[in-house]
Amino acid sequence: MEGSMSYWILWVFWVYITFFMNKQNPYRTKLAAVILILIILSNVHVKFMSFEFYLSGLYMLLLSYIILSKKKLGSLLYAFICSFIVMIAYVAFNLFVIYDPVWVIFQKEWMMGVCFCCLAIFLQTSLKERLLMIISGSMHGEILYAVYLSKFEFSYPIGTMAYLDVISLITILLVSWSILENAGPFFQNHFHFLEKGKQKSS
Repeated sequence: MEGSMSYWILWVFWVYITFFMNKQNPYRTKLAAVILILIILSNVHVKFMSFEFYLSGLYMLLLSYIILSKKKLGSLLYAFICSFIVMIAYVAFNLFVIYDPVWVIFQKEWMMGVCFCCLAIFLQTSLKERLLMIISGSMHGEILYAVYLSKFEFSYPIGTMAYLDVISLITILLVSWSILENAGPFFQNHFHFLEKGKQKSS
């Protein structure tokens, strides 16, 4: 069922942020509010010209624009290049699914999740930049894909629950990878401290 994965993932993130995240964290309330608004808008859609837009996708795109507007010119240019790469990859992936579905060896959402998670890891270093790149690039990819299909008189709703499933899956994969990245230095420092303690005691 489309949307079930995204609902579960979003609610898990909301519960963690609301009840378990440090209350002194300045982003805690903002993140919780963003997730709740995203859930509320997930089934709301509007028509503009000949295209159907789901407001959750437009909401995420608007947030990405706001964050990007605060960047300096150099980092903004690199973010634009990364988003452009994601957009082209997103459209290419969906076109391959249409023209040659044989190579989709398992569920499309999981294939997209793994592929775009790897792409984000290669192109950016921080979790925030990776998520920003994926959201802005994939939403532009959704729009470009819908425009392409409209030339063949196919209607494609932009930012549907299926899209939200993919974004939620990519998000949880990137968060898991970020935890693993940070776990390495933590354990290294921890064992280094233990070794120093053993040397002092001996």
